[in-house]
Amino acid sequence: MTGMAPSNLFQRYDESDDAGFYEQPRLVVHIDDRAIAATTSLFREYLPANGRILDLMSSWRSHLPDDVTYEEVVGVGMNAVELEKNPQLTSHLVHNLNRQPQLPLEEAYFDGGMVTVSVQYLTDPVDVYAEVARVLKPGAPFITVFSNRMFPTKAVMIWQSLDDRGHQQLVRSYYEQTGLFDQIEVLDRSPRGWSDPLYAVVGRRKRS
Repeated sequence: MTGMAPSNLFQRYDESDDAGFYEQPRLVVHIDDRAIAATTSLFREYLPANGRILDLMSSWRSHLPDDVTYEEVVGVGMNAVELEKNPQLTSHLVHNLNRQPQLPLEEAYFDGGMVTVSVQYLTDPVDVYAEVARVLKPGAPFITVFSNRMFPTKAVMIWQSLDDRGHQQLVRSYYEQTGLFDQIEVLDRSPRGWSDPLYAVVGRRKRS
């Protein structure tokens, strides 16, 4: 971003405590129905049935396919009411990743995971993705889904300075900088016709 020192790239316009911003539940979806359907199809394709799934930065909807059974779906989010209303979670944890990137979760536990339309709010994304790698089993996929919507006061500066292609490259870099993922794919799953655009980056936990 022109005129901005690198140290400022992950600052936000609103640097107040995130707990206050997320204190009130927001029982709304952040992408339209066609983009949600594309998200569900992506999860069906990459997340293993009967597996243990990590839903990072979760809310009241996970958009997992209703006809697929998972052994466990653990939601990590910022609002207890939203998490409690999510019918697809088997358990949940209120946890502020911007305050504490470390996850209080078991190593090599999950068979897959995702973060859905929330990556733009992470202030220490590489540390968070390294933690995600720690709690994934070797070979397990982690999916980052994003569009072009955001809460502008809480999205990091670098995200707001980039276009869709830039967002794809930025998210891919989070996986790469950890050194813990391989088979990294950048996907455009935007529905045809009028819809929110939908993009994803998928990486797999390295086996060694």
